[in-house]
Amino acid sequence: MKETATNPTYTTAELAELDSISRQIDIDASAATVWQLIARPGWYINEGAVEDDVEVRREKDDHGCDIDVVVHPRLGEFYFRTVQQDKPRYAAYRWLGTPHREKTEGTLVEFWIDEREDGGVTLRVLESGFSTVSDDPAVWLKEREGNDQGWSKELAAGRAWAEARS
Repeated sequence: MKETATNPTYTTAELAELDSISRQIDIDASAATVWQLIARPGWYINEGAVEDDVEVRREKDDHGCDIDVVVHPRLGEFYFRTVQQDKPRYAAYRWLGTPHREKTEGTLVEFWIDEREDGGVTLRVLESGFSTVSDDPAVWLKEREGNDQGWSKELAAGRAWAEARS
């Protein structure tokens, strides 16, 4: 189906397909090294390279749950809740807010580390739930568009970070 910048029109099936983004990348590093990366909430908030000295502060939400606030000097503050961590194979975070969106339940970002026979790993990411960001598909499709383009770049940055430490 055709779309324009101001009026995206999709079928229900097409919108369901667009509700998530899935990417993967092979990394020549150990699962333990890649775990050091994905165990950090918001490691993918950067400008093309994973930074080691990112400011992260911990806050409590209205229910007393821990929230991590990743503070980027130029991009702003990003809010995450750690949903689950299963060292060294799986980590999941919930976006709670960005400089472009108020603090609300956002997408779920999940990472899996799969060991390869050659000694490296495959890092997979699935970001899902874009339709929960807004009742208006044009709003959540715009947010998805930036993330769709960004995940390939962020996984490449993650690979560079991990391979530099192996």
